[in-house]
Amino acid sequence: MQRIAVVGAGAIGGCLGTRLAAAGCEVGAVARGATLAALQRHGWRMRSGDVLLQAPAKAVADPAELGVQDLVIVAVKAPSLGAVAARVAPLIGPQTVVLPAMNGVPWWFGHGLPGPAAGMALETVDPGGAIARALPPAQVIGCVVHIAALTPEPGLVEHKMGQGLVIGEPLGGSSERLQAVTALLRRASFDVSVPPSIHQAAWYKLWGNVTMNPVSALTGAAADAILDDPLVRGFCSAVMTEVSAVGARIGCAIEQSAEDRHAVTRKLGGFKTSMLQDVEAGRPIELDAIAGAVREIAARLGLATPNLDALFGLTRLMGRVRGLYPGVEPRSN
Repeated sequence: MQRIAVVGAGAIGGCLGTRLAAAGCEVGAVARGATLAALQRHGWRMRSGDVLLQAPAKAVADPAELGVQDLVIVAVKAPSLGAVAARVAPLIGPQTVVLPAMNGVPWWFGHGLPGPAAGMALETVDPGGAIARALPPAQVIGCVVHIAALTPEPGLVEHKMGQGLVIGEPLGGSSERLQAVTALLRRASFDVSVPPSIHQAAWYKLWGNVTMNPVSALTGAAADAILDDPLVRGFCSAVMTEVSAVGARIGCAIEQSAEDRHAVTRKLGGFKTSMLQDVEAGRPIELDAIAGAVREIAARLGLATPNLDALFGLTRLMGRVRGLYPGVEPRSN
């Protein structure tokens, strides 16, 4: 794959772009504002410990300047994806592979699911199917990111921990394009794994995020403080039990208990979730992709999720009050 573009050169997109460019790939970037200016001036940059990795970048505001790509990495926040998808048509040809490096339930998730959720299009994450028309699910290779990074300034990534990428064909099995992307990412020093089901891998990550992200956004607490409070941890477990039941109905069964997952999260220490970071920075929150889509799937399957509903409602209200979630703040009498 010779022509690679990253759409969304923030923490994760910048990490992917920098490592691929440093590995010798020509990696373009579609960016805007201060990030665009920084990329045009400095190229790709990522700091990991005391090491600064830097590589050339062709950074543009207009995707048409890059043209059709072999691989397009989409690494924007979910609330921005609709607007971004409408602009990236010049990058997408019939053979272009789209690799979404994003949180939550993606727009392509129904593609390749078995049973009652087969082909399910989710209004929560893709109203009217506009994203799927711009970024066809058949051209997607699914991706689950296990990397912690942030952007201390525009165009500079600070890598904290992890280098794991889980990728797979939504329809299952292997393919030449999956093998090519796997080889490319491994060449860039990522720890790439290819599980039997990319849907199950995505649901497993979501299973932890669906509580930690909203609870941290509501409370301002880091992950360790959330788990240290027995009442809050118990509530998180109740939500996760509901989400696990939904996963079992759509072919994404999780064998672990909520307490097993809490033990995994605790090993990561007192980190701030991405949603808490967004709240603190005044950015829109990814609530629909992380929690709303799960509620939509559950409703279509006739499954009750009262604890998830409560968490979603509280976080949605907080977001509206702060102007971080679409809709109108309810008026008080």
